Amino acid sequence: MTRIPNPILRGFNPDPSVARVGDDIYVATSTFEWYPGVQIHHSRDLVNWRLAARPLRRKSQLDLTGAPDSCGVWAPDLTHADGRFWLMYTDVKRYGQTTVEGAAGASLRDFHNYLVTADRIDGEWSDPVHLNSSGFDPALFHDEDGRSWLVNMLWDHRPDRGRFAGIVAQEFDRAAMRLVGERQLIFEGTARGFTEGPHIYKRDGWYHLLVAEGGTGWDHAVVMARSRSLLGPYEVHPDGAVLTAAGAREGALTRTGHGDLVELADGTPWLFYLCGRPLPGRGRCVLGRETAAQPMRWDADGWLRTLAGDARPDPDPPAPDLPPAPWPDAAWDGSFDAARPLPEPLQWLRTPDADALFSLAARPGHLRLFGRESIGSHFRQALVARRQQHLRYTATTRLDFAPANFQQAAGLVCYYNSTKFHYFHLTAEDGRRALHILSADPARGCTSLSVAEDVPAGPLELRAQCDGDTLRFAWRTGDTGAWTEAPVALDATILSDEVTVPGLPNFTGTFLGMACQDMAGAGGFADFAWFRYVGVE
Repeated sequence: MTRIPNPILRGFNPDPSVARVGDDIYVATSTFEWYPGVQIHHSRDLVNWRLAARPLRRKSQLDLTGAPDSCGVWAPDLTHADGRFWLMYTDVKRYGQTTVEGAAGASLRDFHNYLVTADRIDGEWSDPVHLNSSGFDPALFHDEDGRSWLVNMLWDHRPDRGRFAGIVAQEFDRAAMRLVGERQLIFEGTARGFTEGPHIYKRDGWYHLLVAEGGTGWDHAVVMARSRSLLGPYEVHPDGAVLTAAGAREGALTRTGHGDLVELADGTPWLFYLCGRPLPGRGRCVLGRETAAQPMRWDADGWLRTLAGDARPDPDPPAPDLPPAPWPDAAWDGSFDAARPLPEPLQWLRTPDADALFSLAARPGHLRLFGRESIGSHFRQALVARRQQHLRYTATTRLDFAPANFQQAAGLVCYYNSTKFHYFHLTAEDGRRALHILSADPARGCTSLSVAEDVPAGPLELRAQCDGDTLRFAWRTGDTGAWTEAPVALDATILSDEVTVPGLPNFTGTFLGMACQDMAGAGGFADFAWFRYVGVE
């Protein structure tokens, strides 16, 4: 029997929403501050997956300039109706809380919910329609009677309130592309709290509401309730959670929750959900929140359960009885070609104005990064990177850069967000080229280590090697000579959700890539001949 090794989408790919159109299964996941927005993967057998689209590519659709860390695009919802794909997403502009002495204060956040549509998953997606800003995790439900409904969690910003105020529903007119009527609170949630991520399904006359609860950490869970009326009242699943690894800080799959359900052509229900894989003994998920999937069953009492009936995640579930459907090998060899777009694995941060950050044409065969703002900037930062997808990996690049002063830098970066990174970079000190490691750690702030103070002119090769919780940098001047290792072993686990500044969101994952800064604004740039990533489980 063929089995599916979970997670199916490895490395930062959280909050899955799934849609089936005939034999094609599509899964949309969150991208937060990374551009372009939303990842949509495609499979026909649930074993082989390819990246089919990143639909939010234009400034008119998405502009994340200035978005705080782990804000931006949250929890996309993908559905198909009237021959079109419908994609909901939240654009989070602020994540913060005011405090007053002796009280919680108001939690003032901005959640704008938008809808885009397309005839084809890999086609041009429409400009967005704003539907509401009352909370996050918007989802559309298309009923059998032709009506559609928008559901989302309701955010209560008022002091000393619960913040997570339940699930609201409001009718959506597909023809007019607008909400009609009044929103109604349909579900207040359970004692687990943090009720979010709603989806509605209809089966045998019942409306089944699926939500995420327990927060997105160790107590995360998928919870369901049902009602004969879409607007409730809803009765909660008698078993409590439908799927959870609550409390587990070790094991193949933890932090499981925020799911979506799809039925295959044979009627088998499959649950797609986010998960984390902590490093053994460390309790830190350096790969971020990933996407897993497993078959479920509808029992005689009409409730959904895992195949084992234990509500536990399955690290290697049986694959569905579908013909194998592998995709052509499209692996990137690490080179840059001006005749093609930016290689598929790579993304950048926040701004839709990519031409201000990098060029593939300025020097053919190279990726040129234009020196912009600091490595911690939330605005224009020239940083192009790919997801870490393995606990052990080697990443290398060839850098051609002539810094004029200490305000210019370029190199190889292992980046979680503006407060957590390890940056191996070339800069200039007193007229000489120098290699430094700049590290940011929420517990210690920024620290800098000098690696080499008189680096020869010409291109350099830089290397990052990670073995679970340990990261090491190295460099060399030729492409065949010996590597010189930096004299320090770095803690790779700070690049995880679990290491944080209190009160700040941490919902993404580690990226590995190239960066360039010119904080003097003098027009400096760096050329990268290639970027290679080799991962080992």
